[in-house]
Amino acid sequence: MDTTYLGIVLSGSRLMIGEVNTAGDILQHKAYKLSFFNQESALDIIHTSMEDYVRSASLAERKPAAIGVGLIGRVNADEGMWYQIDSGRTHPINVAREITNWYGIPCFTDNDVKSETRAIMRWGLGQKTENFVYLHTGTGIAAGLVIDGKPIRGSHFNAGEVGHLRVGVRVGLKCPCGRMDCIETIASSVGIDRQVRFLKRYYDTQLQIPQQGERVSVDEVYRLCREGDPLCTKVVDNAAEAMASLIMNLVRVSDPDTVILAGEMLSDGFLLEQIRQRLQPVTMRFVTGGVVLTQLDAQYIGLLGAGALAIDGSEGMTTTAKATKK
Repeated sequence: MDTTYLGIVLSGSRLMIGEVNTAGDILQHKAYKLSFFNQESALDIIHTSMEDYVRSASLAERKPAAIGVGLIGRVNADEGMWYQIDSGRTHPINVAREITNWYGIPCFTDNDVKSETRAIMRWGLGQKTENFVYLHTGTGIAAGLVIDGKPIRGSHFNAGEVGHLRVGVRVGLKCPCGRMDCIETIASSVGIDRQVRFLKRYYDTQLQIPQQGERVSVDEVYRLCREGDPLCTKVVDNAAEAMASLIMNLVRVSDPDTVILAGEMLSDGFLLEQIRQRLQPVTMRFVTGGVVLTQLDAQYIGLLGAGALAIDGSEGMTTTAKATKK
């Protein structure tokens, strides 16, 4: 039987657990919907969901070699420490140690987008380049920056939090970080919702806007934009302009040859085409690999990232053991 690895990925709205092999195949998986959580309750959620997954997936028949956990927020991958979700939810927990103790299986943790970047490097377009930007746009916006084959992490494990950059598009939305008009308030799925609610007083629209607590449908915004709906057109124009500016800024900073995109905001290609129309040739002239969607399954890239994290950690343990013996 092939060696398998267990991946767990915690996003803002769901937890997904699944098994991955070294070829990057997802053998089986299960998703769990989430409501608001902090770090302590998240650990309980992981434990409860794992117990359910073990029962439903007959995991005991094929014990995985390692577990990888992709988490939102700041994570020290070397020590397995999850420092915070955001500035309002800070409670350092050694998630890797906790999970290892629960199941007797080596566990490795990292930020979710940094984990996805590992999957890009192992199975995706990162096999063809050592200098790329991986940009995930969904509920939030974050990037994995790889320069000369090395992912950039930063002194506080916070590199790549590009959702909190301002990119010249002015709407009038205050970001939870304290700044105005961060790109995450404009071009993420949450940002689309916020834009719609803020700008509806200025533009006519056929869009059905749900009550607070239920997010506006991004697909519906895109559909109405194609039909010329004034509000939806303005919202999409803002998002595309913001994303194009972000990409060009990252290109100027890190000099990649490829920009790889993923996330629910980009999966149907509509917004991507609007973005490409706004990219300036002079800035983009060295991006020879283009601005492209990931070749990996965008729906499961978080799970693939967690699997890649488990494999990387397991391989690192083997290398350390061999070096110790010498």
